[in-house]
Amino acid sequence: MTQSEVEGPSGAPTPEVVGVEGPEGDTTSLGELLAETGQRLASAGLGNAANEAAWMLEEVSGLDRAELALAHRDPVTVRQVARLDAMVARRSSGEPLQYVLGRWSFRRLDLATDARALIPRPETEMVVEVALAHLDRIVADGVRAPLVVDLGTGTGAIALSLVAERPGVRVVATDASDDALSVARANLAGVGSPARRVRVAAGSWWDALEPDLAGTIDLVVSNPPYVPDAAPLPRVVEGWEPTEALRAGADGLNDLRVIIGGAPTWLRSGGVLVVEMGDTQGEEVSGLARRAGLVDVALHDDLTGRPRALSASNQSAVRVP
Repeated sequence: MTQSEVEGPSGAPTPEVVGVEGPEGDTTSLGELLAETGQRLASAGLGNAANEAAWMLEEVSGLDRAELALAHRDPVTVRQVARLDAMVARRSSGEPLQYVLGRWSFRRLDLATDARALIPRPETEMVVEVALAHLDRIVADGVRAPLVVDLGTGTGAIALSLVAERPGVRVVATDASDDALSVARANLAGVGSPARRVRVAAGSWWDALEPDLAGTIDLVVSNPPYVPDAAPLPRVVEGWEPTEALRAGADGLNDLRVIIGGAPTWLRSGGVLVVEMGDTQGEEVSGLARRAGLVDVALHDDLTGRPRALSASNQSAVRVP
């Protein structure tokens, strides 16, 4: 595919021109570019090539799926082709689609994402659902501005979902990674007024919190690393996502031990801990919670029916079925 050039005001070629030529000298349309991109991704061995091509073209064109269908005969620009070529090259090399697009949806949010932070996943959306159920019970008990801590916020997905979906909630979002906090801050800037109820803090787990918060927190939510060091991971995960956000010691429980062990100190009486875990770790994580003195320990299944989250309360509990 050749790119036609038209001179701009300074005499230099401008990238914002229409008229990318196909092999026969005719102008390439958005529909043709979509089909070609799907073929290139399929040739790279990607099984969801047609959808990925559409997502990429949505990103470079600024059109949604329905708008693309209506505009399929419109000519493409040099800049669109150049950007799409770069995205296809990155994806064909094995880079996760979410990083190639630079954004990904999570519940009601459209989050910026790149290799500095873990990709938000559907399993974590369910963890947010569990946390929201506990928040509703806490508010029903008379707490009008609940204080929540999101330990290890990454992209900020959990923290931002909570403030976007529940007015009045205040969240402290922590992470030990300065890179991850940079991504979280970028996402904070993109959600508008709810972000005013989120405060970002740097540090490893409980060390990120101010000492005077001890015994005052209504809800702690965390999606910590929980993959055992020797456990295999898909190449697209192992090769691109930050290892420190994935692996947690020989049994995958190093960080969960710290989080669960500290929860009774930081939660108020009746406060709730919600953590994500591996789908085979339910019994061990439940034991950690009980040994820490937490009560009303419960496991919550993900969409595949596997235990993915644990909730537990500090002393007098707020019960959620």
